[in-house]
Amino acid sequence: MAQWLNYHHLFYFRAIATEGGIARAAEKLRLGQPTLSAQLKHLEDMVGRPLFERRNRKLILTESGKAALDYANEIFRLGDEMLEVLKDRNTENQHHLQIGALDSVPKNVILAMVMEAHKIGPCTVSILEGKGDELIRELRAHKIDLILSNYPAQALEEAQVFSKSVAKLPVSVYGSKKFANLKNKFPESLTGQPFVVPTLHSKLRHDLNHYFKLHGIRPQMVAETQDTSLQKLLAEHGVGIAPFSEATGVSERNLLRLGRLDSVYEEIWLISAQRKLENPIAAKLLNSFSLH
Repeated sequence: MAQWLNYHHLFYFRAIATEGGIARAAEKLRLGQPTLSAQLKHLEDMVGRPLFERRNRKLILTESGKAALDYANEIFRLGDEMLEVLKDRNTENQHHLQIGALDSVPKNVILAMVMEAHKIGPCTVSILEGKGDELIRELRAHKIDLILSNYPAQALEEAQVFSKSVAKLPVSVYGSKKFANLKNKFPESLTGQPFVVPTLHSKLRHDLNHYFKLHGIRPQMVAETQDTSLQKLLAEHGVGIAPFSEATGVSERNLLRLGRLDSVYEEIWLISAQRKLENPIAAKLLNSFSLH
């Protein structure tokens, strides 16, 4: 007689494994501990082997339990993906594209991607800005379709996540009017000057450090932030000079372009995750979107 997997049992098992024990899982799910224990026993009886072993009053996954958890995570991930994809298809001829973007990505790049998406077909575009690790989690959970980042996914050591370079943007240094004299003898004039720079999370920051070392420039780092809007604001108020890619949309009325940093570029990456059911707009963007 065939046995059918009870997804309630699997859901409760996953909660116990994720929370690290029956008590914490019961509290999170607002269920009684005896109920959860019974559900786990039913699943173990069905698979014919224990999924946990007790060590010092703790539940530790057995090898079978680890394998079961891997399958459970994939099953529920696919369920989430199915709901997201089918929900998008409920609106006739209208797709929902969800883009994640690091706040360090130039807004003009995000604008270009949104415009490209609308050229591909009718769609509603949602944009979520955040940190790289947060966006990767959302991508893997299929809550967003694509990520715009200024470093590739490989740097995050994520499996089943893929990166494509879509832009390589020249970088120049900008400053308020009080720094206008730095145009003379650029880039040597940058030594000793106050700089507003990206944080060390950014590949651009490492490229800047390499450039400064190569050219014997010793800048004074007075502020660091990943938010390009905040970098602009600090530079406009004269806190320091700042490097921006030339797609950032710096207004010459507020900031003067002091000079370009030769061989320094901000590279933009489009990151996607493997999916069983692809968002058609996202799939076409992966093939067509490029600012090279």
